[in-house]
Amino acid sequence: MDLDEFVSQCEQAWQIFVTGDPGPAKLLFSRRDDVTLANPWGPAVTGWADVSATLDAAAARFRNGHLSELDVLSRFVSDGLACYHEIERGEAMIGGRTEPEAFALRVTSIYRREDEQWRIVLRHADPILAPRPVDASISS
Repeated sequence: MDLDEFVSQCEQAWQIFVTGDPGPAKLLFSRRDDVTLANPWGPAVTGWADVSATLDAAAARFRNGHLSELDVLSRFVSDGLACYHEIERGEAMIGGRTEPEAFALRVTSIYRREDEQWRIVLRHADPILAPRPVDASISS
Protein backbone atom coordinates (compact mmCIF):
# COMPACT_ATOMS: atom_id res chain seq x y z
CA MET A 1 0.00 0.00 0.00
CA ASP A 2 1.39 3.40 -0.89
CA LEU A 3 1.36 6.40 1.46
CA ASP A 4 -1.67 8.10 -0.10
CA GLU A 5 -3.73 4.92 0.33
CA PHE A 6 -2.56 4.60 3.93
CA VAL A 7 -3.44 8.21 4.74
CA SER A 8 -6.89 7.64 3.21
CA GLN A 9 -7.26 4.57 5.42
CA CYS A 10 -6.29 6.71 8.43
CA GLU A 11 -8.93 9.30 7.53
CA GLN A 12 -11.57 6.57 7.37
CA ALA A 13 -10.41 5.20 10.73
CA TRP A 14 -10.70 8.61 12.42
CA GLN A 15 -14.23 8.95 10.97
CA ILE A 16 -15.11 5.76 12.82
CA PHE A 17 -13.13 6.79 15.92
CA VAL A 18 -15.41 9.80 16.55
CA THR A 19 -18.40 7.45 16.66
CA GLY A 20 -16.78 5.82 19.70
CA ASP A 21 -15.02 2.90 17.99
CA PRO A 22 -11.19 2.87 18.24
CA GLY A 23 -10.78 -0.48 16.45
CA PRO A 24 -9.89 0.62 12.90
CA ALA A 25 -7.49 3.33 14.14
CA LYS A 26 -5.72 0.90 16.46
CA LEU A 27 -4.96 -1.38 13.51
CA LEU A 28 -2.92 1.41 11.87
CA PHE A 29 -0.51 2.13 14.73
CA SER A 30 2.99 0.75 15.06
CA ARG A 31 3.51 -1.89 17.72
CA ARG A 32 7.11 -0.83 18.31
CA ASP A 33 8.30 0.54 21.66
CA ASP A 34 8.55 4.13 20.40
CA VAL A 35 4.93 4.48 19.23
CA THR A 36 3.56 7.67 20.81
CA LEU A 37 0.14 9.27 21.27
CA ALA A 38 -0.73 12.68 22.67
CA ASN A 39 -4.45 13.36 22.58
CA PRO A 40 -6.43 16.41 23.73
CA TRP A 41 -7.11 14.84 27.13
CA GLY A 42 -3.44 13.95 27.74
CA PRO A 43 -0.97 12.98 28.88
CA ALA A 44 1.30 11.81 26.07
CA VAL A 45 2.02 8.07 26.23
CA THR A 46 4.63 5.86 24.61
CA GLY A 47 4.57 2.10 24.01
CA TRP A 48 1.79 0.05 22.43
CA ALA A 49 0.08 -1.01 25.68
CA ASP A 50 -0.36 2.61 26.82
CA VAL A 51 -1.22 3.89 23.34
CA SER A 52 -3.87 1.18 22.93
CA ALA A 53 -5.44 1.94 26.33
CA THR A 54 -5.38 5.69 25.62
CA LEU A 55 -7.08 5.20 22.24
CA ASP A 56 -9.80 3.15 23.97
CA ALA A 57 -10.32 5.86 26.61
CA ALA A 58 -10.35 8.69 24.07
CA ALA A 59 -12.82 6.95 21.72
CA ALA A 60 -15.11 6.25 24.68
CA ARG A 61 -15.58 10.03 25.03
CA PHE A 62 -17.13 10.30 21.55
CA ARG A 63 -20.61 9.31 20.39
CA ASN A 64 -22.43 9.79 17.10
CA GLY A 65 -19.61 11.83 15.61
CA HIS A 66 -18.43 12.63 12.14
CA LEU A 67 -15.49 14.49 10.65
CA SER A 68 -16.54 17.14 8.19
CA GLU A 69 -13.11 18.38 7.14
CA LEU A 70 -9.55 17.10 7.10
CA ASP A 71 -7.37 19.95 5.91
CA VAL A 72 -3.72 19.04 5.28
CA LEU A 73 -1.65 22.15 5.99
CA SER A 74 1.71 20.59 5.22
CA ARG A 75 3.30 17.25 4.56
CA PHE A 76 6.89 16.11 4.41
CA VAL A 77 7.73 12.74 2.89
CA SER A 78 10.93 10.72 2.56
CA ASP A 79 11.45 7.08 1.62
CA GLY A 80 10.46 5.65 4.99
CA LEU A 81 9.05 8.55 6.99
CA ALA A 82 6.22 11.03 6.48
CA CYS A 83 4.89 13.88 8.60
CA TYR A 84 1.45 15.41 8.09
CA HIS A 85 0.17 18.52 9.86
CA GLU A 86 -3.56 19.07 9.49
CA ILE A 87 -6.76 20.41 10.98
CA GLU A 88 -9.56 17.94 11.68
CA ARG A 89 -13.03 19.43 12.12
CA GLY A 90 -16.12 17.58 13.11
CA GLU A 91 -19.06 17.23 15.42
CA ALA A 92 -19.87 14.68 18.11
CA MET A 93 -21.47 14.17 21.45
CA ILE A 94 -18.44 14.38 23.70
CA GLY A 95 -18.24 13.12 27.26
CA GLY A 96 -21.63 13.09 28.92
CA ARG A 97 -23.14 15.76 26.68
CA THR A 98 -26.51 14.99 25.11
CA GLU A 99 -26.16 17.42 22.21
CA PRO A 100 -23.54 17.32 19.47
CA GLU A 101 -20.80 19.92 19.65
CA ALA A 102 -18.39 21.10 17.01
CA PHE A 103 -14.70 20.47 17.53
CA ALA A 104 -11.49 21.26 15.72
CA LEU A 105 -8.12 19.65 16.34
CA ARG A 106 -4.63 20.58 15.22
CA VAL A 107 -3.07 17.21 14.39
CA THR A 108 0.48 16.16 13.64
CA SER A 109 0.97 12.57 12.51
CA ILE A 110 4.22 10.81 11.74
CA TYR A 111 4.02 7.71 9.59
CA ARG A 112 6.87 5.21 9.21
CA ARG A 113 7.44 2.28 6.85
CA GLU A 114 7.69 -0.89 8.90
CA ASP A 115 8.03 -4.28 7.24
CA GLU A 116 6.88 -2.87 3.89
CA GLN A 117 3.78 -1.20 5.42
CA TRP A 118 3.07 2.32 6.60
CA ARG A 119 2.21 2.69 10.30
CA ILE A 120 1.35 5.60 12.59
CA VAL A 121 4.34 6.07 14.89
CA LEU A 122 3.20 9.37 16.45
CA ARG A 123 -0.09 11.23 16.61
CA HIS A 124 -0.47 14.49 18.48
CA ALA A 125 -3.87 16.23 18.53
CA ASP A 126 -4.83 19.34 20.46
CA PRO A 127 -7.55 22.00 20.26
CA ILE A 128 -5.20 25.00 19.91
CA LEU A 129 -6.15 26.70 16.65
CA ALA A 130 -6.17 30.40 17.52
CA PRO A 131 -3.27 32.60 18.60
CA ARG A 132 -2.87 32.96 22.34
CA PRO A 133 -2.24 36.31 24.06
CA VAL A 134 1.44 37.13 24.46
CA ASP A 135 1.09 36.87 28.26
CA ALA A 136 -0.83 33.56 28.21
CA SER A 137 0.53 30.88 30.48
CA ILE A 138 1.82 27.62 29.04
CA SER A 139 2.33 25.92 32.40
CA SER A 140 0.50 22.73 33.19
